[in-house]
Amino acid sequence: MTLETVQSYALDQWQSGDGDFQTITSAVTGDPMVKVSSKGLDFSAMVDHARSVGGPALRLMTFHERAAMLKGLGKALMERKEELYELNKATGATRNDGWIDIEGGAGTLFSIASKGKRELPNAKILLDGSLEGLSKHGTFVGQHIYTSLKGVAVQINAFNFPVWGMLEKLGPALLAGVPAIVKPASPTGYLAEAAVKIMIDSGLLPKGAVQLVSGSAGNLLDLLDGQDVVSFTGSAATASKLKSHPNIVAKSVRFIAEQDSLNASVLGPDATEDSEEFALFVKEVAREMTVKAGQKCTAIRRAFVPAALLDKAQDALIARLSKVAPGDPREESARMGALVSEAQRNDVVSKIETLSGEADIVFGSTDAPNIDGASGNAFVSPVLLRCNTPGQAEAIHSVEPFGPVATLMPYANLQEAIELCNRGEGSLVVSLFTMDTEAATEFIMGAGSYHGRVAIINRDCAKESTGHGSPLPVLIHGGPGRAGGGEEMGGVRGVKHYMQRTAVQGSPNMLSAITETWMIGSSYQADGPHPFRLKFGELNIGDTIETAERTITLEDIEHFADFTGDTFYAHMDEDAAAANPFFPGRVAHGYLILSFAAGLFVDPAPGPVLANYGLENLRFLAPVSPGETIKVRLTAKSKKARNPEYGEVMWDVEVTRADGAAVATYSLLTMNAM
Repeated sequence: MTLETVQSYALDQWQSGDGDFQTITSAVTGDPMVKVSSKGLDFSAMVDHARSVGGPALRLMTFHERAAMLKGLGKALMERKEELYELNKATGATRNDGWIDIEGGAGTLFSIASKGKRELPNAKILLDGSLEGLSKHGTFVGQHIYTSLKGVAVQINAFNFPVWGMLEKLGPALLAGVPAIVKPASPTGYLAEAAVKIMIDSGLLPKGAVQLVSGSAGNLLDLLDGQDVVSFTGSAATASKLKSHPNIVAKSVRFIAEQDSLNASVLGPDATEDSEEFALFVKEVAREMTVKAGQKCTAIRRAFVPAALLDKAQDALIARLSKVAPGDPREESARMGALVSEAQRNDVVSKIETLSGEADIVFGSTDAPNIDGASGNAFVSPVLLRCNTPGQAEAIHSVEPFGPVATLMPYANLQEAIELCNRGEGSLVVSLFTMDTEAATEFIMGAGSYHGRVAIINRDCAKESTGHGSPLPVLIHGGPGRAGGGEEMGGVRGVKHYMQRTAVQGSPNMLSAITETWMIGSSYQADGPHPFRLKFGELNIGDTIETAERTITLEDIEHFADFTGDTFYAHMDEDAAAANPFFPGRVAHGYLILSFAAGLFVDPAPGPVLANYGLENLRFLAPVSPGETIKVRLTAKSKKARNPEYGEVMWDVEVTRADGAAVATYSLLTMNAM
C-alpha cells in the first residue's frame, strides 16, 4: 500500500520529504496511515524567507488589519471544519474532543482578533503605560512602546491538540506582526497540515507569514537569534533540551515553554457529602480524566478531599467512571476515545505501574480493553488510584501519566492541601471547590505562586464555568516551575511575547509623531474649524478647541445640588467645608465642572460626532470656589477605526481655572462618522 505523505509548506510552496520517512499509524486501527519526513527542506532558506518576506509584509499591516486577517482565518476553518473532524477520528479523539481542538482553535482566533480590534490601536506601535516627564519644563519626555520583533516565531507543538495548540500560538504571533514556522508533533501532524492548507487556501495570509515543518526540525534552532522566539509545548525533558541548546543560550533567543504539569483539584474543607460542591468536584475530576482520554496538559492528575470524605469521594468517582468506557471514536456514541498511539499507551501503563508503588488502583486496569470495530492497541480504560498517605509519596507528585489517570488523596486541613498541591512544583492550573471565601483567600495566598491559573468553582458559577481544564484565550495559559514558566495567550499579553518593549525619549512633538498619539506638551492646532465638525477621516491628531471661560456661581452650585440631590457638605456648608483639609470653603461639584466643561466645548448641531462613548482616567486636581472661572482645552489624542461607517476618537481634556491651575483632566471618547 502506498502511503500519502504529510507535506511541509516552505517558501510558499507545498513540499514532500525525499527520504527517511516515519510511518504514522491510526490510533483506532493501528494501521499505517501516512508517512512524514522533513528531509530536503532548506531550513536556512525558510528562516530567511520568514524574516525578509513574511515579516515585512505583516509589519506593513496595522494591528486592526492583522486582526481582520485572523478573523478571516477563523471563518475559513469553520467553513471547512468537517474535513478536520474526519481526520480527527484517526487521532483517537471523539467528536467532542475534536470540538475542543478544531472549533476551539477557530474560536481562539476569533477571540484574539476581537482583542486586537478592541484593545489595540489601528497602528503599528503599541504604547505601554503613560508618558513619563523627564525634565522641569516638559520638553524632554519618555514613553514605553512595543514594536514587532524582526525575526521569526518557531512554534513547536504537542500531539494532543494539533489544531488548537497551533492556533493559540499562531494568533498572537501574527497579530504582533511576526511570521511563524510551525512544527507540529508528527503523530497528529496530518491534522495540523490540513488546517494549514485551509488557511493558505483562504488567500488571507501574506507570503512568508506561515510555514509548516512536517517531520524533524533539523537544524532550525541553529539558525535563530535574539529577534526570534521559540514557543514550545511538550514534555519537561524536551523543553530542557531545547532551551539549553547552545545557540538558544548564546543568542539569548526568547523561549516560551508550556510543559509537564501535575495539576491538582481540591474539594474544600467546608464541603459535605450532600453539598453541591462535592457533586461538582466529582463530576469535574471524572470529566478531566476522560476528555481527550486524559491527554490534556491541564487534566487533573491529583485530587484531594477532606480525609472524612475520602471513601465517599472514591465511591462517587467510581460510579461516574463506570459510565465512561473507552469506545471507537468513529462512533458518535463514544464517550472516550483512544490514546494517540500504542507507544503512548505503553508510556501511560508504565507510569501507572510506577504510581502503583505508592497507591492502589481502585478503578480500571492497565489491561487493553476490547473495542468493537477497533483493532488498534492504543486504548486504555480510565484508571483511578488511591493514596492514603500523600505526604509520604514521591512519584505521585513528580510522575505524570499522560492519559485517563488520576490519584485520589486525603488531607487533614487546608494548609496540608495547599502544601500537597505545591508538591507538584508548579502547574498550569489548580482548582478549588468551595463556598468558603476565607478558605479560598487562604488557598490563593498559599498556592497562587505555584500555579498559572486557579479555578474556584462552586454552586454560584458552576453552570457558566468553563471548568478546571479549559484554557481561555483571554487568560494566560502557562505556569511556573515544572510547568515551564511560560505564559501563552492572555489576550494582549500573549501578543507582547512577540514584541520588544523599548523606552523612547525625546520631545513631546517627536514622540507624538512616532506613536500617532497626541501627548501633553506637544503642539496642537487650535485655529481651524471646530474639531467636532470634522469627519473621522478629516480629523488630525492634535486638532484642538480652546473654549471661552465660564464663571461658576454659588447659585449654580446650589441649583446643581437641588437638581441632582447631591448635597454633600463640601458644596453646601461653608464651615464644614472649610474644616476639610482639601477645600478652602464651599466648592463646586466635580460633576458640575464636567457638565459645564461639556457645555463649553460641545458643538450642538448634528454632525460627524455621533455619540459620547464615555470617559477614562478622570482626575479632579483642584477645587473651584464660587465666583471662579473655568475653561477647557479639548485635543484629538488618537483615532481607532471601528468599521466603514464610524470610528472611535479619544480626546485629551484639560479643565483649568483662571489662574492656570488644572482643575480636571480626563480622556473623552466619541464615535465619529467616517
